[in-house]
Amino acid sequence: MTVSLFQPEELPHPVRYDLLFDRLPHLKEERAGTGRPPFSSDTLLKGLIYKAIRGIRCLSELAFELHNNSTIRPVLGLSLYKSAPSVERFSRFLRSTDNQRLQSVRKKLLLELIQAKVIKGKSVSLDSCPVPAQVKQNNLKTSLKNRFDKTQIVPGDPQARLGVIIHFPNPFQKKVAYFWGYRNHIVSDNASELPLGEITQPANVSEINLAVELLKEVSSLKLSPETVTADAHYDAENILKFIFEQMRAIPIIPRNPGSAQGENYAIIKGKIHCLAGLEMYRKGKMYVKKAGISYCQYCCPINYGKRQIEHLFCPILNEKFIKGKGCNVLFRLSPSVRDKIPYSTEYFKEEYSKRTSVERIFSRLLAIAMQKPTVLGLKAVSNHATIAHITVLLVALVAYHSGNEDKIRFVKSFVPNFL
Repeated sequence: MTVSLFQPEELPHPVRYDLLFDRLPHLKEERAGTGRPPFSSDTLLKGLIYKAIRGIRCLSELAFELHNNSTIRPVLGLSLYKSAPSVERFSRFLRSTDNQRLQSVRKKLLLELIQAKVIKGKSVSLDSCPVPAQVKQNNLKTSLKNRFDKTQIVPGDPQARLGVIIHFPNPFQKKVAYFWGYRNHIVSDNASELPLGEITQPANVSEINLAVELLKEVSSLKLSPETVTADAHYDAENILKFIFEQMRAIPIIPRNPGSAQGENYAIIKGKIHCLAGLEMYRKGKMYVKKAGISYCQYCCPINYGKRQIEHLFCPILNEKFIKGKGCNVLFRLSPSVRDKIPYSTEYFKEEYSKRTSVERIFSRLLAIAMQKPTVLGLKAVSNHATIAHITVLLVALVAYHSGNEDKIRFVKSFVPNFL
């Protein structure tokens, strides 16, 4: 008679990864070329999602895990009697796959979540996150000359660019750090704290250049947000106009103090005077075609106008006069879209406080190693980031359909604890 040390009901239940991957949309196969028989794109994608959820640090550890863990291989579509994908297979998948193929999977998951009303999109946020490249320039223990010279091309990753990380360790204490790599730009839903769109670009590409493209993706999803929140980096005329005119929403974006014109003039009896007390020369109207804004321009009266003989130098030796052509003042003639924004109201403050949701989204993305890519190059890093977004959306969708609506954000703990 065989005596069992454990009763079947006492044994821990295996993690049902099949329930997770059953919800993953299929990835269209590319036409196979010459060489060894390829692994299925679905298999490689599932393997990389498994890597993200398990917190496996690098591709070599993933290949070792699949080689030794026979229980997970059938779930990923791998045979127990054949070799698992090597590091090179996963690396090639990340380097050669068109990012739009992965974006199609991400959008299908997103549409399912919107259809299930998990994502309602009443309030959305914009932000970006640094993704440092694995190059020696980012390792401060190495001894390098001109480590952060933005004119150089990094040999380890020629597509990486110099970027800035700004954070505040204490109130009103600003700390700036530099890095070589990329940035992942996203637009997210504030209520569900799930990402709606994402783009990865070199670190020197400004958020302003990508904001409208991300907001267009929100419109393509048939969402109608009432507010769009972002920090002062996104305080640009074209972004504010798009939110007001195209999205019919209210931009909850504070003024950027860096873009404001300094008080380098005074109005005395209806005349514009510079800081030296001289009446400024009215140069005329100026129209910025790209922005669609008209200005009235006033210039230094010593370099322009009738006071050239009377004053050879600026009476107060203004730095702008010494290094250039003196003070310049622009008075806006076209109506400003900022006049419509309810700054300093309780509504603005309450809506702006919702922006912290995007920081929690990045926290979850970083928890699945989005900020530590094991590949180099814009295409591979973009695919790495998109797979992180797919993982977040897939977990949310499975949580909803398994009756765990309150756990759609449990990216790291849902699979082992609730699946």
